[in-house]
Amino acid sequence: MREKDLDRWVAKYRKAWESNDPGHIAALWTEDALWYRRPDDEPVVGREAIVAAWLEVADAPGETRFEYEVLGFGDGVGFVRGWTTYQTQPPSEFSNLWVIRLARDRAHEFTEWWMERP
Repeated sequence: MREKDLDRWVAKYRKAWESNDPGHIAALWTEDALWYRRPDDEPVVGREAIVAAWLEVADAPGETRFEYEVLGFGDGVGFVRGWTTYQTQPPSEFSNLWVIRLARDRAHEFTEWWMERP
């Protein structure tokens, strides 16, 4: 696994975020993946459960703008810092930190932190 594999995964994540297509969402995860929507919460376990949980809280297409940078990658683990802006009135902004454990081109563990910016 290389950093460009992480970049590809983030691009696929963004495509799923914008489309909310169950196939796009499912393509991100291994069958037994763990998604920690907050690091202190219990994870959503398994691809099917992740797709269902994602769709429960899905953002509308075009509602967000997202930028990111890869902070580091090694041994199949990537660290991504992101900035999300919701195109609402007034706009709301969030800082993000993601820890992604990849198995080939799919995540088998994903932990996210998101903090609203004042």
